[in-house]
Order: sequence, then structure tokens, then C-alpha cells
Amino acid sequence: MPGPITVAVLNSNDDVVEMLRFALENVGFVVVSAHIDAIRRGESSLSDFVDEHDSQVIIYDLVPPYDRSWRFLQHLRAAPNLQGRRFVITSTNAQKAIELSGEAQHVYEILGKPYDINAIVRAVQGAAGGELPKDLRKV
Repeated sequence: MPGPITVAVLNSNDDVVEMLRFALENVGFVVVSAHIDAIRRGESSLSDFVDEHDSQVIIYDLVPPYDRSWRFLQHLRAAPNLQGRRFVITSTNAQKAIELSGEAQHVYEILGKPYDINAIVRAVQGAAGGELPKDLRKV
């Protein structure tokens, strides 16, 4: 029988990370986190992080400047060990995230602020189960 599913939270706000950790662990996920800024600056290796934790679902916070943040996400996705991972995108500007994502197959769902924690949990549950949401671009 497979073990619990690991979810990676890539965010730069400690309060948001802890809020998501609490909500996701409460429904049975294992949660690991990394600061996006530390990865961008090369202080942390995303490749090593993914190899160590084998996260099936990744919550990525798309932050301003949105174009740069989206390019960084595409750079991350190009890593061989991130192939096939599903992403739940959070953002202060969900509409901009939708515009940037186009028809990106790796994006499971886009959720804007203010965050509905239950919606994020449901999105992660759907992504972990391999289901496609009825409306890929929920705002």
C-alpha cells in the first residue's frame, strides 16, 4: 500500500507556508516547503529538494513581476526530475496567471487571493488523485 502523498509548497511567505502546511497535513498529506527566493538566488537546489522529498504535487506562488515568476516556473519545470509533477498555482493576480499559463498542461488549477484554504486543499486532492478540474482556471 502506497504511503502518504507529499506536497511541496514553494512560497516566500512563512505565514502562508504554515497555513497551508496545517490545512494539508490535517487531511493526510505530508508537506515540505522551500522559499522561492532562496531557489532563485541559488541558495537552495530545487533539484536536490525534489529528489529528497519526491513531491507529487507542487503549490507554486506566482508573484510580481509575474512574467519573471512565470519564466522561473518554466525553468523549474524543465528539470528532468520535475517531469509529470502537477502544479497548483496561487497568485495575488489570478487573471495575470491565467494569461501567462495559456494552455499549460502541467498547471492543475490557478487560485487567486484572498486564498480559500478549502479550495487549495481540494485542488491539491484533485491534482494528487490525477483528476482534472471541471474548470482548470478557477479564480
